[in-house]
Amino acid sequence: MKRKLFIIAGIISIYLASVVTPGCKKINIVETTTTDVNIVGYLDKHLDSFSLFRQILERTGTAAFLNAYGAYTCFAPTNSGVTTYLKNIGASSVDAADINVLKDMVRLHLLGDTLYTSSFTDGKMPVITMYGQYLVTSVVNKAGISSYQINRQATVLNSNVKVGNGIIHVIDNVMTPATKTISQQLEANSNYSIFVQAMKETGYFDKLNVVNSDTSKRWITVLAENNQALADSGFTSYAALKAKYCKTGNPALANDSLNMYVAYHISQGLKFLGDIISTPTHETWLPQEVISVKLIDQDVVINQDEFNGVLEIGVKLDRTKSDNAATNGVWHDARAHFMVKYRKPTALYWDVSSFDEIKKLPAYYKKANYDFKRATEADNPIKDQYWGWGPLASTNTLSYVYSSASSITNYAYNNDVNMLPMGLPNRPIWWELRTPPIVKGKYKVWVCYRAQKQSSSSNMLCQVEVNGTLMQRTMNFTENRPSGTDAELEAIGWKRYTENTTNVFAARQVGVIEFTTTKQQIVRITPLNGTQNNNNLDMIHFIPIDQDQVLPRFRPDGTLIYQ
Repeated sequence: MKRKLFIIAGIISIYLASVVTPGCKKINIVETTTTDVNIVGYLDKHLDSFSLFRQILERTGTAAFLNAYGAYTCFAPTNSGVTTYLKNIGASSVDAADINVLKDMVRLHLLGDTLYTSSFTDGKMPVITMYGQYLVTSVVNKAGISSYQINRQATVLNSNVKVGNGIIHVIDNVMTPATKTISQQLEANSNYSIFVQAMKETGYFDKLNVVNSDTSKRWITVLAENNQALADSGFTSYAALKAKYCKTGNPALANDSLNMYVAYHISQGLKFLGDIISTPTHETWLPQEVISVKLIDQDVVINQDEFNGVLEIGVKLDRTKSDNAATNGVWHDARAHFMVKYRKPTALYWDVSSFDEIKKLPAYYKKANYDFKRATEADNPIKDQYWGWGPLASTNTLSYVYSSASSITNYAYNNDVNMLPMGLPNRPIWWELRTPPIVKGKYKVWVCYRAQKQSSSSNMLCQVEVNGTLMQRTMNFTENRPSGTDAELEAIGWKRYTENTTNVFAARQVGVIEFTTTKQQIVRITPLNGTQNNNNLDMIHFIPIDQDQVLPRFRPDGTLIYQ
């Protein structure tokens, strides 16, 4: 699904930044415009605040390029911050400090682009530092005043100072780069001793203790469980954890459950919290297994999913203890113990008209019609349903249609359907839907709809793709279900999915698909021929190939009928 991910990620990041400190006063931002030519010129003009940092720039040879044309962002620490830093590294003066240590410090404070505070979000900055590590921003509140904090090490005192070659943000402390790997950082923290021991015995400690020279493979993300989270689930020692999961006697084996437990907590790529929430699922180092992600109020929650009407409560990531940058990635803190869940293929009878955006409108959900519009191509009013843009896309809406009396919905599941105009050349040219999580396995796919013709010549022949795989049969929103017994209908790819025998309510088997990963899947319906406004989609069934395809049927009140 083409979602314009950079827009979504930006929206989510702005949202996170807005909710991280509820009830706080407006962020205290002091903006300054100066006529100074460049960054160095500004520091020279304010040596009472920056003489030590200016001296460091000179000694490290950085002043030369910061005194020339360019576009940079500089986090400039005050003299008091530099004084504290020199004391911490055991240097009596700037000249006495290790030149390489100073060079690394300076590179961490410089970005090769201009970033105003409007780009600061609750998470990593969009531009990497010249040191090669990302900075992390957050909002802190003291005495009712909110301020930006960088890398949890420095507070922004003065923001958005615009100079000829970039932007300066004044900070109260010097920031130091991460010098340890994920393994080393976790090992140094006694609160994670049980998880670290599991990493060591399974062999993942060594794998997470390497900084790969290939940057495309370097970055790793870990969701670590602290000792208290494990104790809350009855694991007060590594021995208890091993006794529960190690069934082969050798945790280093890939097929050992303890090995799988640790692998399931690791994901390839650099994923700060802002990155984690930008996509609904993330692959792990456990082959074909993913974690799902939801943003619930202020909380980043993993593996909170609903399977067949049963809500499985997920695990929250502790924001205050997460986003820990290391030399080879980032790690987060999970507030509770979690393990991959192995499930058998399970039928999903998906009511496409039951989605979050309509449920949040109690005046309309299961009460009245409501239109979802896309005023611009960037709009996405329903996060799990999306339709192709075209000349009339802003006026062609996806309509939630409800009525217990109308012939369009009188026998539909929950008396509602989703209606979307489709067809070349002006209407949406495809309709894409993201399913609830489906357990990996092999399934038959049924599209359930209320057939409707706008005229005697109406035709809405469509192809269906699942995760980009073209299904074997087409379907047509204007075609009624043929007559026949259940067995006869199933043999030709049809079934009656409602309790009522009206043949305008039809279920068409479009094909068979094998899911290799348990996660949300993508269904795309694309018109091949015809133009029609009244395409009424009610349900989509995903039924394991070895299970009954005909039953259950569904009543309008949601009751399942098994005979």
